[in-house]
Amino acid sequence: MRVIETSPDDPVTAGLLAAYFAERVDGFTAGRYRVASPDPAQFQPPGVFLRIDEDEGAPLACGGLREIAPAEDGRRMEVKHLYVAPAARGSGLGRRLLTLLEAHARREGAAWLVLDTNRSLEAAAGLYRTSGFASVPPFNDNPNATDWYAKRIAGA
Repeated sequence: MRVIETSPDDPVTAGLLAAYFAERVDGFTAGRYRVASPDPAQFQPPGVFLRIDEDEGAPLACGGLREIAPAEDGRRMEVKHLYVAPAARGSGLGRRLLTLLEAHARREGAAWLVLDTNRSLEAAAGLYRTSGFASVPPFNDNPNATDWYAKRIAGA
């Protein structure tokens, strides 16, 4: 497996994101899913966008990290578009990618890692809870989100 720093507009990464959005539209349970293509500028340093490929080159997973407005007690970075291709689900790639993004946020000095999700993504919610995230009040106005999570990663 290879971990690649990429951009949401890289053609291979964009293909994974297109699959992600298609799944979200097809499986959305609360009205209509609003597709919002990620702005590559949001994932420039201190943010990052990562992709995991098979050694042979097939893309398997992607996800990004962007800095958002700080909390009263420190900088926040938000996980966005964490996606594992169906053929790779259950292999631990989602956890590996989340761990890599968290390590990046720590190196960048973030105090908090935050994310939002939809309750229809039960496996994702399980991953977040078992990775130390706790449910928090909404921190954004994402119309697709029903659940918000945060994890303190620096300081106390």
